Amino acid sequence: MRILLTGGCGFIGSAVIRHIIHNTSHSVLNVDCMTYAASPETVEDAPESERYTFSQTNITDTPALEKLFNSFKPDAVMHLAAESHVDRSIDGPGVFIQTNVVGTYSMLEAARKYWMGLDKEAQQAFRFHHISTDEVFGALGPNDPPFTETTPYDPRSPYSASKASSDHLVRAWYHTFGLPTFVTNTTNNYGIWHFPEKLIPLITINAIEGKELPVYGKGDNVRDWLFVEDHAEALVKAVEKGKPGETYAIGARQPRTNLEVVQTICRILDELCPDATGPRERLIRYVTDRPGHDFRYEIDPSHAEQALDWKAKHNFETGIRRTVQWYLDNRTWWESIRARRYTGQRLGTTAP
Repeated sequence: MRILLTGGCGFIGSAVIRHIIHNTSHSVLNVDCMTYAASPETVEDAPESERYTFSQTNITDTPALEKLFNSFKPDAVMHLAAESHVDRSIDGPGVFIQTNVVGTYSMLEAARKYWMGLDKEAQQAFRFHHISTDEVFGALGPNDPPFTETTPYDPRSPYSASKASSDHLVRAWYHTFGLPTFVTNTTNNYGIWHFPEKLIPLITINAIEGKELPVYGKGDNVRDWLFVEDHAEALVKAVEKGKPGETYAIGARQPRTNLEVVQTICRILDELCPDATGPRERLIRYVTDRPGHDFRYEIDPSHAEQALDWKAKHNFETGIRRTVQWYLDNRTWWESIRARRYTGQRLGTTAP
């Protein structure tokens, strides 16, 4: 299979590329415009493979996308490129609308034009796989059942609203034009090569450096955590087996409060590299909550597990330990980011 994948130098996209190159015979074209959150190092040794190609292209550039479709001739699209940090969407929603909404529209139109030129058999085999988030479903209360594929949409942040918009576009192109699209929605991912603005890498790096560990509100917001390599495996299985018009909710059944996550990271670091001044939980600082902070996300992945013959391999304890160890072993990468692109400052403090 020849896969055109967008956002392959980002966190989840690079994990998918590594999985494709190391565990399948598929070929992949990585289309990435290399924003602040992209790093070429994240694909590791993929460039050494003859099955890997890279193009620095913005997904809002429809003519450039059309050229890539016609030259690479993909059998499938995996659309991961997106602005994804909720706090940044609070500070500046515009780029989220451009990338996540307009960019998805451009991808759909380029794919549709290419798909219409295929023969009947190739049209039927073609897939447009749109990768999305559970945040489109809104917030769960403490006793609500987890999200499923049929949960109504109720996005609450500029980020989740932009992703909800893109999900609706993808489904509309299936129902209106017959383009064989499907959507996967996932929970919070974590793991190696994660840009250090997100909770787990930010807390891990701050704790390594002995800096304050900011926790929003009381730290009782709940997220369902999925190790990124498990997600990558699920996404590749989805593009291989996914049915047009379907939705697959992908998760690992590993909910934790934000405070529990932070405390777990502290305990692991205290074990792996003790701090002479004392346990790292002393560094926790409760800060003003994020505007419109959703209380809880959690997914029931039963349908995806059965349909895709997949199940997450890592529980949170094994995954987070591996993640923390990776950040200890790869200081050069994140120290370079801290020095040039993101110093660890708080984002998303705009008043509601």
